[in-house]
Amino acid sequence: MQTPRLPLPVTAPRDIEWRLPRHARSVGRARALFREQAASWELPQGATDTAELLLSELMTNAYRHAKVPAGHEIRARCELTANRLRITVTDANDTLPMPGAAALDDESGRGLELVTTLADDWGAELRKSGVGKMVWFELRYENLPETLPHAEPVRHFPPG
Repeated sequence: MQTPRLPLPVTAPRDIEWRLPRHARSVGRARALFREQAASWELPQGATDTAELLLSELMTNAYRHAKVPAGHEIRARCELTANRLRITVTDANDTLPMPGAAALDDESGRGLELVTTLADDWGAELRKSGVGKMVWFELRYENLPETLPHAEPVRHFPPG
């Protein structure tokens, strides 16, 4: 006997999560996935550009600084409300990030300064599960569409 199928939603969920391997290529993959999702949500271009930059910074920090055993994932989650976009990056390291002061000739160390400057709000907290942390930022804006096209809520990507 065939089980009846529920109808697919006509609007996209207003949140999506990507689980990516802890690898340098995951930073670019997260940016590409976000751009695709932002286009389907019809986000304003300025908010999309800023969010993509800040997502890249948080993903880079998770890849570079979360010194954890192989096989652990980095998760990027985007949550959309009527006037706010919140992006959270989760990794398996328990060390909370602190903005630092990079010297003029330093090639890195400015990521959290960018987040602090460009985001309307941001923070970091240990995960309730006891493993790792979540670092998030929020951007606020106006005039989001009320209905959104259908999209998949969670995607998994193997290493490589």
